[in-house]
Amino acid sequence: MGTKRTLLFALLMSPGMAAAGTDPLVSTFATCTGQLSALMEHQWLLSDANADATQARRGRMEALLFSVMAPGTGEQVLARRIDAKFAMARLLTRVSFNHDPADAARAASRVEVQIAACDALLLG
Repeated sequence: MGTKRTLLFALLMSPGMAAAGTDPLVSTFATCTGQLSALMEHQWLLSDANADATQARRGRMEALLFSVMAPGTGEQVLARRIDAKFAMARLLTRVSFNHDPADAARAASRVEVQIAACDALLLG
């Protein structure tokens, strides 16, 4: 299985997939929207010049999410987004404000895998 396919499979099979109470595509887009929101806010916090690009990617992911959401699922989808956002925020905190370099490296690796899986869903 190729790297992008492996990343997508890992994202689709994540524990939060069923949390949105909808199909896997909605849950995946909700997860990625939440993760990109956390990354964007973390970049703002650190005055990272990449924050604008992340905000644009999050907007594209959010548009995909809204295009596949079923009516009446907004509350469940929002809960999934928030769960994913807080999980990513915890990882980013471990990356940036950690006294244990090995743990920071593990967290950075996990962030990279999760964001790469989301980026693989966006065209261009």
